[in-house]
Amino acid sequence: MTLLLLGLVLFLGVHSVRLFADDWRTRQIAARGEAAWKGVYSLLALAGLVLIVVGYGQARADAAVLWFPPVWTRHLAALLTLPAFILLFAAYVPGTHMKAKLGHPMLLGTKLWAFAHLIANGNLADVLLFGSFLAWAIALFAKSRRRDRAAGTVYAAAGASRDVMAVIGGAGAWAVFALALHAMLVGVAPFGG
Repeated sequence: MTLLLLGLVLFLGVHSVRLFADDWRTRQIAARGEAAWKGVYSLLALAGLVLIVVGYGQARADAAVLWFPPVWTRHLAALLTLPAFILLFAAYVPGTHMKAKLGHPMLLGTKLWAFAHLIANGNLADVLLFGSFLAWAIALFAKSRRRDRAAGTVYAAAGASRDVMAVIGGAGAWAVFALALHAMLVGVAPFGG
């Protein structure tokens, strides 16, 4: 459990600098340059991710069971992760109406992904992992939306074709991950098998 906790602190901590220390972040970028900031940021985030993956794998093997989720929650989780993948793609396809309307679709996708996994899994490692990501995404989304409003930030939409690209890309990635990669990487097949 220790590696999981360290990974969560490191990964989510690095991704929370704008949430808790935006002025410090701005000073660091000004003093060291954007490339150096992104390099250190990326290395720390990658180290945190590796610790999360290894730590979660270890913690899941012997974590205390807090509850036994009903079988239907697995089906709901599979359904909720589909829009989560689409929102993730909407964050990176420029000019989607989803980004124009929602502002930060990746954070909304993260919230859906984390919530879906929380309802479908009932051991302590799952609650720590997915609960941490859910709390982080809720806090960062709220802060990001306030910052956008204060700065007058508006995300422009370029056309419906961008949203179609996000939906097709997200649904395709969801299918590949759900049908093949999840079992290979996580050891659990969302649709049995």
